[in-house]
Amino acid sequence: MKVSVSQQHLAHGLGIVSRAVAPRSTLPVLANVLIATDEGRLRLSATNLEMGISCWVPAEISEEGAITVPARTISDLVATLPNDKVVLTLDERSMTLNVRSGQSVTDIKGIDPQEFPPMPPVDLEDGVELNVADFKEMIQQVAFSASVDEARPVLQGVLLSLAGSELVMAATDGFRISIKKSVLSSSAGKSLNVIIPARALTELSRIVADGGQMITMHIPRDRGQVIFHTKDIELVSQIIDGNFPDYKVIVPRTFKTRTVTSAAGLLKACKQAEIIARESNNIVRLNILSNSDQIGTVEVSAQSEETGTNENKVDATVDGPGLAIAFNVRFLREVLEVIKSPNISLETNMNNTPGVIRPLGDDSYVHVIMPMHMG
Repeated sequence: MKVSVSQQHLAHGLGIVSRAVAPRSTLPVLANVLIATDEGRLRLSATNLEMGISCWVPAEISEEGAITVPARTISDLVATLPNDKVVLTLDERSMTLNVRSGQSVTDIKGIDPQEFPPMPPVDLEDGVELNVADFKEMIQQVAFSASVDEARPVLQGVLLSLAGSELVMAATDGFRISIKKSVLSSSAGKSLNVIIPARALTELSRIVADGGQMITMHIPRDRGQVIFHTKDIELVSQIIDGNFPDYKVIVPRTFKTRTVTSAAGLLKACKQAEIIARESNNIVRLNILSNSDQIGTVEVSAQSEETGTNENKVDATVDGPGLAIAFNVRFLREVLEVIKSPNISLETNMNNTPGVIRPLGDDSYVHVIMPMHMG
């Protein structure tokens, strides 16, 4: 193998695939990045066996070939090279990659690419085409609600449901639920129900470039995997096996009080309250006050015996009786950070039943959050 590639393209590609490198593994090759020529471009790949990422970068190919080299070594080296051409030359007998740029010459010992786990082939014709911008927004508004508890693997995933042209994503950690719906530009002609690790979707939203491009989702039969493919990037993830909770029965269908307020105003109040609340189990109290003409106030407060107190008021329109209710302030902040609408509605019944947050004017998103005991 002998290729010439720009330092910027190589550094960018390595930065993308390195997110799938296994930090600790009994298989040394999983700490490596596969560097291979592929139909006139350079393919970089990394995997931790649960998730794999490939990235294709422009390159001048003089000789075909492939090698795996330690991800950290090659990434750190390329980051220090000048913004110029980088020439990669492989000595197949010693499995050594020569990296040359300007006055810098480095030899890196590698591992035979045959030991690298193969990436599954993608059948683009059998895939479902998704708009990148819409899909990234869905991920950002849902994945944060997934659990990080390894004892409950199903809740570490995001349920992706597809029926005709309607796509729905849902995630829950048992204390909150995020649900986002989207309509595809054309019917997929199939139905799907799969649970995809939230981490894989989050990584996908980070590495896929913004713009009007499409991303193809393909689920090979009997492999337990899902593949997301664009022109330059591919992510492969294991699918989580199990039964996702029936979230539809958990979303309250009625409410006694509907509070409409500024998303930015409530977010700012929550961020200030969190400074105090993080010392007291993240409890924030919302005191919803109303009068006869629906002009009301949401009093946001937190207190900690060690740190002190914080109080804030946010103007609101309140339809229904007033209510004092407590939530986890981090959960509140995280949902307010992903809502794009300027105003939100908070639907409540009692201080011991879930609250429902919706972006005003956007029926595609709903977030259910369990209350906390006010003490």
